[in-house]
Amino acid sequence: MRQYSNSSAPPPARSAAFMPSDWQTLRTLLPYLWTYKWRVTLALVFLVGAKLANIGVPLLLKQLVDRISVGPNHPHALLVLPVALLFAYGALRLATTLFTELREFVFVKVTQRAVRTIALQVFRHLHALSLRFHLNRQTGGMTRDIERGTRGVSSLVQYALFSILPTLIEIGLVLVYLVLHYDIWFSVITATALVMYIVFTVTVTEWRTHFRRTMNELDSRANTKAIDSLLNYETVKYFSNEDFEARRYDEGLQRYEAAAVKSQSSLSLLNSGQSAIIAIAVTLILWRATQGVIDGKMSLGDLVLVNAFMIQLYVPLNFLGVIYREIKQSLADMERLFSLLEQHREIADSADAKPLQTNGAALRFSHVDFSYEVKRQILFDVDFEIAAGTTTAVVGHSGSGKSTLSRLLFRFYDVAAGSITIDGQDLRSLTQTSLRQAIGIVPQDTVLFNDTIEYNIAYGKPGCSKVEIIAAARAAYVHDFIESLPDGYDTVVGERGLKLSGGEKQRVAIARTLLKNPAVLIFDEATSALDSKAEQAIQEQLREIAQNRTTLVIAHRLSTIVDAHQILVLEQGRIIERGTHAQLLVADGAYAQMWARQQAKLEQGELEEGASSSMLVAS
Repeated sequence: MRQYSNSSAPPPARSAAFMPSDWQTLRTLLPYLWTYKWRVTLALVFLVGAKLANIGVPLLLKQLVDRISVGPNHPHALLVLPVALLFAYGALRLATTLFTELREFVFVKVTQRAVRTIALQVFRHLHALSLRFHLNRQTGGMTRDIERGTRGVSSLVQYALFSILPTLIEIGLVLVYLVLHYDIWFSVITATALVMYIVFTVTVTEWRTHFRRTMNELDSRANTKAIDSLLNYETVKYFSNEDFEARRYDEGLQRYEAAAVKSQSSLSLLNSGQSAIIAIAVTLILWRATQGVIDGKMSLGDLVLVNAFMIQLYVPLNFLGVIYREIKQSLADMERLFSLLEQHREIADSADAKPLQTNGAALRFSHVDFSYEVKRQILFDVDFEIAAGTTTAVVGHSGSGKSTLSRLLFRFYDVAAGSITIDGQDLRSLTQTSLRQAIGIVPQDTVLFNDTIEYNIAYGKPGCSKVEIIAAARAAYVHDFIESLPDGYDTVVGERGLKLSGGEKQRVAIARTLLKNPAVLIFDEATSALDSKAEQAIQEQLREIAQNRTTLVIAHRLSTIVDAHQILVLEQGRIIERGTHAQLLVADGAYAQMWARQQAKLEQGELEEGASSSMLVAS
C-alpha cells in the first residue's frame, strides 16, 4: 500500500515505460469511467467515425487532382464529377467535425461525473481519517494534491482517449492503405520515422519528467508555507516576521524558478529533435513520391495523397511529447490523489456496529490506558463513572491528560486498554455517527467557519429554523451582541472566526452546542475566554443546561465547578483524588492546594483593582 506521511513527500522514481503503479492507477480509474459504459462505447464509435472521415479527405483530394490532371473524357465531365467530389469533400470535413463534437458531447458527462465522484470520495475519506492524520497533515500541500489529482483525471481521459487513441487508429489505417496501394518503401519510411519519433519523444520526455515533478513538489511546499503563514497572520505580526516569512516563501519560489527554466530548456530540445525527424521523413516520402510520378508509376493525385497522409499523421504527433508528458504527469497526480484514499482509517466502525441507544447516558471509564505514541503513555488506569444526569469535573495541571478524555469519548482514538461505555454500550461497538450525535462539546479553542454567525450556530443542527437559532443564541447570552452588529446574524466571522473576540466565539460555540441538544455535554474550559462578569452570567445558564444531561467539565478555574457532583484530580495521567468540592477541601490534598493558590490570586487581583480605582479617584 502506497502511503505518504505528508503531501510534500516525493513520489517514487519512475522508469521510461509505464510502471506498475501507473497501471494500478489506471485500473483504479476505470471503474469510475465504466459506470457509463454505453456512453464510453458510443464515444468510441464516434471517434472511429471521425477518423474514417478524416482518412477519406486525402482520398477525395487524390480523385480531384487525378480528374483535373487527366482531363475530361466527356464534354460535361469537368462540370459534373469535380462538383460531386467537392461536395463529398465538404461532407467528409463536416462529418469529421460532427463526429468529434458528438464524441465530446457524449463523453463529457462521463469525465465530469468521474471527477465529481472521486473528489467527493476523497473528501469523505479525509473526514473519516483519524485525528492523528489531520494533526500530521500539511494542509496547503494536500489541497494542491487533491486539486491536481482531480484535474489529472480529466486530462488523462482527454489526452489518452481523444489524442493518443485517435492518432494510433489513424496511423494504422494509413499504414494499411500504403502497404496495399504503394511501394513498400512508403510504409517502411513512415513506420521507421514513427518508431524513431515515439522512442525519441518518450525517452526525452521521461528524462525531463523529473523537472516537472520537482516543480510540483516545490510548488506544493511553497503553497504549504504560504497558507501556514497566512493562517498564522497574527503570530507573524506579533514578532514582526513579515520579511522572514517572505524570504522563506521566496526560497521555494527560487527553486521552482530554477526547475521551470530547466524544464523549458529541455522542452526546446525535445521540440527540435521531433521537428528534425519529421522533416527527414517528409522529405524522403516526397522524394519517393516525386520519383514515382516521374517514372509514371504514380499520378499527381498519389503525390497529393501521400503528402496529405503525412501531414495528417505528423501534426498530431507533433504534440506527442506534450501529450505523453501530460499523461505521465496526470498519472503521477492521480496516484497521489488515490494514495489519500489508501490512507488507513485508524478508527473505523466494526462490521456489526450498532447505533447508540441512550437511557440517561451514564458514562463509564473502566481502567483506561492510552498513549498517542508507544513510548509516551498519557493515561494510566483511569477509572471513574458519571451517573446519568450528573456533572463530573476534571482538574489538573497542563499535560495531565484532561482533554484526552474528551477525545477518547468522541472516539477520535481507541483506548489501548480498558473500555469506555455509555449506558453499558462499549464505544467500539457503536457507529461513530450515532455516538457523536449524542455528544456535544464546547472546546477551549473555538474555531468557526468563515461564514455567517447564523451558519455557525445552525451547524449544530443543519436545517433548523431561524427561531431555533435565535433561541439557542439567547440561551448562550449572545443574541443581544449579535443584534448589535450592523449585519446581525448575517455577519461573516472571518477565517477561523478571527473577526470575533475569544469570548464572542466561545458564546457562539455554546449556542451551537445547545442547538444540537445532546445527551452528553463536555465543557472543555468552556468559559476560559470570558471575563469575570460574562463568566458569572453564563455559568448559571451552563448549570441549568447541564441539569438533565450527563456532563463532563474540564476546568481550570475551580470556582466554576464547586457544584459538581464529582471532581477528579488528574496528575500525569492518573486520578490521584476524587470527591465533591467540600470533601476535597477537607482532604487537604492536591485539590485543596490548587484552590488555595487560585483564591490567593483572586484576592491579589481584587486588591490591585481596588488600588487602581483609589488612584483614579485621588487623581
